[in-house]
Amino acid sequence: MALRKLLAPAFLLATLTTPSFADAPKPLFRDPVFDGAADASLVYDPGGRQWVMFYTNRRATLAGAQGVEWVHGTRIGRAVSKDGGNSWTYDGTADIRYGSGEDITYWAPNVEYIGGQWHMFLTIVPGVFKDWNASREIVHLISRDLKVWDFAGKVDLGSDRVIDAAVHPLPGGGWRLWYKDERDGSATHYADSKDLKTWTHGGVAVKTRGEGPQIIEWQGWYWLIMDAWDGLGVYRSKDLTNWQHQPDNLLKQPGSALTDRAKGGHPDMVVSGGRAFLFYFVQQGGEPEAANDPTWQRRSVIQVAELRFQDGWLTADREAPVDVRLLPP
Repeated sequence: MALRKLLAPAFLLATLTTPSFADAPKPLFRDPVFDGAADASLVYDPGGRQWVMFYTNRRATLAGAQGVEWVHGTRIGRAVSKDGGNSWTYDGTADIRYGSGEDITYWAPNVEYIGGQWHMFLTIVPGVFKDWNASREIVHLISRDLKVWDFAGKVDLGSDRVIDAAVHPLPGGGWRLWYKDERDGSATHYADSKDLKTWTHGGVAVKTRGEGPQIIEWQGWYWLIMDAWDGLGVYRSKDLTNWQHQPDNLLKQPGSALTDRAKGGHPDMVVSGGRAFLFYFVQQGGEPEAANDPTWQRRSVIQVAELRFQDGWLTADREAPVDVRLLPP
């Protein structure tokens, strides 16, 4: 089973460097190459005794970019943390053995440990485009070291405009994959598989428009949190099929702290030690530098907030200090 979002997998009985338990900084992480970190996916690496963050490395500072070229041609960045996720260091890019050079775009990695291997479900756009009118697909990659990723196959979902995969084990066995289908008004669809190779389309999970769905199990519920383009939409379920919509979106109101002054976007969640942490990205258009640099709004950083369970639903206070303590089991 993949336990990435519950705790690190059972075989990861390694010891982290003792966390300092200081409050996490704002921003939590900023990409030093293109300053466009987004769409984080976190896992624990037993070999390095560290947490690894994979993320879409948007080319926010690309000179002369036309239209949305800066969101294309992107690599998957890596950052590592040896203090339980409270501070992060840039660690290059993932070596993805699919496509090459600037002729392909990688978006929204989702990384899981399943059956003795690391698996990545990755969105592919076949080129660099000035607009959003291009095909998109999800591919499956495998790795033994979280660095080199070999192509395992394409995920056939019956649509040529699918992005943002999230995978979670089903209670009765097998796996469910959630994704955004742009051909269906950007609704969140799902598909099931017994072997991670053949997928059966299950239908619509959430009809409301959005992207970047992620799943955790916590406080007696399954939770689906997604980027609703108006903060983060929250849904709860007892069976991973029937979802109830939380009345209020998380991180809808921009924060007051520097680098956190925009709505929260495309999240990942990690449950560890009974606590739940929400890792989200924030566009930088609300920062002072944007007044003199119209391209500053392209930049994005990763932030973190702690999830709280209150009256049956979730809250997240982005203004509250948070000491991140991600631990292996």
